[in-house]
Amino acid sequence: MSSTRYLICIALCACTVACLITAGCSAPSGQPEIGSDLSGDLVVHFIDVGQGDSILVEFRDKTMLIDAGERGMGERVIAYLEERNVERIDVVVATHAHTDHIGGLADVISAYPVGRFVDAAQPHPTATYENLLALVEDLGIPYTAAERGQTVALDPDLEILILNPAAEPIGEVNQDSVVLKVTYNEISYLFMGDAEKPAEKSMMEAGLDLDADVLKVGHHASRYASSAEFLSAVSPAISVISVGAGNDYGHPHEEAVERIEATGSRIYRTDLDGTVIVATDGTALTVAAGEAPAATVTAGATTVPATAAPTTPAPSSGVYIADLDLREEWIAVANGDPAAVNLTGWTIADEGMRNTYTFPVFTLDPGAGVTVHSGAGNDTATDLYWGRGSPVWNNDGDLATLADANGTVVSTLER
Repeated sequence: MSSTRYLICIALCACTVACLITAGCSAPSGQPEIGSDLSGDLVVHFIDVGQGDSILVEFRDKTMLIDAGERGMGERVIAYLEERNVERIDVVVATHAHTDHIGGLADVISAYPVGRFVDAAQPHPTATYENLLALVEDLGIPYTAAERGQTVALDPDLEILILNPAAEPIGEVNQDSVVLKVTYNEISYLFMGDAEKPAEKSMMEAGLDLDADVLKVGHHASRYASSAEFLSAVSPAISVISVGAGNDYGHPHEEAVERIEATGSRIYRTDLDGTVIVATDGTALTVAAGEAPAATVTAGATTVPATAAPTTPAPSSGVYIADLDLREEWIAVANGDPAAVNLTGWTIADEGMRNTYTFPVFTLDPGAGVTVHSGAGNDTATDLYWGRGSPVWNNDGDLATLADANGTVVSTLER
C-alpha cells in the first residue's frame, strides 16, 4: 500500500444500481447505488451471487468479469451487467474450475461479445468446465492460459498482473487459482480466487509485491486461507469476502476473520452487505455496501505482525486436507513437505467413520495435491476416484479425517 494516506468514504446507498443517481427509488436489500460520492475511473463490483464469486471490473469504457458464480447465477450476473449498461466484456477470467466460480460463465459469454478468455488452465475433468472450454472455442473467443508474470491488457493506464498460478503449478485446483493484482496510480486491488496458504506461500517465496489496498479474500475466508504472514504482506485497508448466507461450508471461518480483523482492515461480506462496490480515482477509495451506516475512515499503511493472530498449525507430516466440497463430492489433499510422501494405505473417512476410502499405491510429490472424488473415474496423478454409487459427504455439514497407514490421524477438516 502506498505510504500516501488516503480517505475511504463509506457511501450509504438507498437505490439500486439501475437507479444511478436518481432520487425517489427504492432498492432491494443489499443493492447499492453508485451515487455522486462513489466515483472514479476504476469501479469494482463484488456481485452478490450467494456462495460463489463474481467480480465486475469497470475502467472507463472497458470491462473485465472475474467468475460468474454457481450454475443458475449466470442470469443474475447478466441482469447486473444490464443494469450497468454493459454491452461488451473485454476480458473474462475463470479463476479455477469449481462450479461456484465458473458455473454461470457459459450463460454470460453466450449473452455478450467477449474479447479474451483467461483461464487457470489446470486439468479438472468435470462436465461444467469441459463444456465451458468447448463453448469458448465454439464462439471463437481468444484464449489465454494464465501464468505468473503475464499481464492482462485492458487499458494502458491500468496494470493487471497475473501472480498465480506459477509456471510449475502446485497441482491442486484451488491453489492454482488465477490471482490478479490490478493497480491504478496509487491504488491496488488483489483478487485471490480460492487460493489458500500454499498459493500464498508460493507467491511470497517468489518475492512478488502483494501490497494492496483492497483484498478479495481467498476461498470465501476458509480457515486455510489468509495466513497472518500473507496478510502482513498485503496490509489491506478493505477486505471483501464473497460468501453465501448459511452456506454448508462454515465460510467465513472465524479464524480467518480474526486474522483479517487483526490487520485493521475494514471487512465487507456479500452475505451481510449484498453487492459491494469499491471505486477509486487512483488516489482515494469510495465504498458502497448494502445498508452499512455512513462512515469516514482515514487509513494509512496497515500492517500486522506475523504473530498477531494464530494460524492453523500444519500437520507434522506436511500432508493435510486442503479442501472438501460437500456438494461436488470431492476432497483435496496437499503435501506441504519438501519431500514426496507415500500415501499407500492412507485413509479418508467421513464423520463417524461411516465411509472410508483407502489410497491405492500412490506417492504425492512435494508441493503437489490430489483430489479424491466420491464417484467413479480413472485415476490420474492429480485425481483419484472412490467409485461410490451414492454420495459420501453430508451437505448439511461433515467432518473429513485423513489418517496414515498406521491409523494415526494426520489431518481433519470440518465443513
